[in-house]
Amino acid sequence: MSVKTLTIDKQLISARKGETVLDAARNANIAIPTLCHLEGLSTVGACRLCLVDVEGTSKLLPACVTAVQEGMVVQTHTEKLQRYRRMIVELLLAEGNHVCAVCVSNGNCELQDLAVDMGIDHVGLTYQFPDRKVDISHACFGIDHNRCVLCTRCIRVCDGVEGAHTWDMAGRGRTSHVISDLNQSWGEASSCTSCGKCVNACPTGALFYRGSTVGEMQHDREQLSFITTARQQQQWIR
Repeated sequence: MSVKTLTIDKQLISARKGETVLDAARNANIAIPTLCHLEGLSTVGACRLCLVDVEGTSKLLPACVTAVQEGMVVQTHTEKLQRYRRMIVELLLAEGNHVCAVCVSNGNCELQDLAVDMGIDHVGLTYQFPDRKVDISHACFGIDHNRCVLCTRCIRVCDGVEGAHTWDMAGRGRTSHVISDLNQSWGEASSCTSCGKCVNACPTGALFYRGSTVGEMQHDREQLSFITTARQQQQWIR
């Protein structure tokens, strides 16, 4: 197997051909923030939080979809990158209705963790206060569109892991939102198998188990990567 040698944050690293910069960085214990990326799911490079600075390239590149190259020199935590990442998180917080104090995922939310890591104690942007709904028509789960960050994890896990294709995206720009089946309520979506994989994949409190109260929502994201690996390698021991 071909091996590539590259430099990430002044650290010489070896990576296999076909791996991404994000893979190589994580294997070397170099943390790069992500939101749309999740092990076991296809990559889309949507959130742009994993942007890195690659020497010789005029634009910033998403680490999750950028393949390693021989001799590549990468920086992951420049002042410019930190500023961009902070802006992205602030935009997400301002664009939705994220009130952590009354969220089922309070203390177990990737968006909240990113804000804490970046030292965001206030948002300097104008809040949009969109009028979004909560759908609890499903017998087991609910979806709160106010907390959705459009990472598409639920869509990708439903398509690629469960194979049910229940979720999809509708609208454009600020009207973009996740829909089930042909824009039906979740409880009426006949394609849904009630597996709960989308709930485990969600990085925030947008998808939740009915009956969960503040801070009670837990995500078992390792289940998703385990299922994917098991299917590919026929290893069914977790």
